[in-house]
Amino acid sequence: MLLHIPRVIDSIQLGVIQGALKQSKFVDGKLSAGMVAEKVKRNEEVDQHTDTAVQLSKIIIGNLYHHAVFRSAAMPLRVATPFFARYRPGMTYGDHIDDPVMGGDGQRFRCDIATTVFLNEPEEYVGGELLIRTQFGDQKIKLPAGDAVVYPASSLHQVAEVTEGERIVAVTWVQSMIREPAKREILHELNLAREKLLHESAAGETGKQVDHAYTNLVRMWAEV
Repeated sequence: MLLHIPRVIDSIQLGVIQGALKQSKFVDGKLSAGMVAEKVKRNEEVDQHTDTAVQLSKIIIGNLYHHAVFRSAAMPLRVATPFFARYRPGMTYGDHIDDPVMGGDGQRFRCDIATTVFLNEPEEYVGGELLIRTQFGDQKIKLPAGDAVVYPASSLHQVAEVTEGERIVAVTWVQSMIREPAKREILHELNLAREKLLHESAAGETGKQVDHAYTNLVRMWAEV
């Protein structure tokens, strides 16, 4: 599932994040890359262990967990500490697939879903599109500040070269309660119908039946 989620971060929080990142020290993004990714990765990232990164991560993760569309689509069991990345002119991240398992000792998790949260406006930089290669062709994504895109971590993707300005994003990964992408998509679509029916008629028999079906499919497929 490839899904655009608007307004994950509101304008006030964006101002806080942007101001903090302007004061932050960025280091070579290769320091966090695996053996394959480091060959194609050219960007800069904030050290995840700094106080600033820790506080900003809480904003990103908290907003994702509280966003109804994200919860419905991702069904998160674990959300990784985000990386705050910057791309300046000449920087890019070539074709790669995200690692299947991430995290340190005692905190390992399976990477089912990748999420990019855009932290500055698309007109502030030239290039820098997130390009995801799908069975329906290449999808180029460049979203307004505060919006997010959710996509399978197993997909081949890249960040196009930035030629002017700066591209600033937060990137995180999710271990979903629902391992298989096709099942997650079915549950997300069913949940949309379920919520609409329950909103229109909470006591309606059809709404109850869809609610029961959704609940029991989650029970059948969830891994926790």
